[in-house]
Amino acid sequence: MKQQELEDRLIRFGVNVVQLMKRMPGSAASVNLVNQLVRSATAPALLYAEACAAESLQDFIHKMSVGLKELRESRTSLRLVLMNGYIIGQAIESLIDESDQLVRIFGKSINTCRNRLKPSN
Repeated sequence: MKQQELEDRLIRFGVNVVQLMKRMPGSAASVNLVNQLVRSATAPALLYAEACAAESLQDFIHKMSVGLKELRESRTSLRLVLMNGYIIGQAIESLIDESDQLVRIFGKSINTCRNRLKPSN
């Protein structure tokens, strides 16, 4: 996947989460979840943009690792929304699937970079 394609995908993920969260009820628990989810779902696009301008491979790995944590948090938060019955249906299931795919992409990228840092035998 090309750099611009991944960045666009991360932006779409963040936008889609924000749009979905507009459908959430206004209870104290759901408002807290919405606030946390909006932060964690929009952060990976920003972190990826920073990673693309990293000053070293270690810096890239660090920024991608923080983005991976945010994606995992988003995936878990989306599952909490679904399991609490706040939002059900294809829209949230698609976002959970997309977050899972993005987690795998980030994880693979990080592992590939870590392998490049290992000394050759």
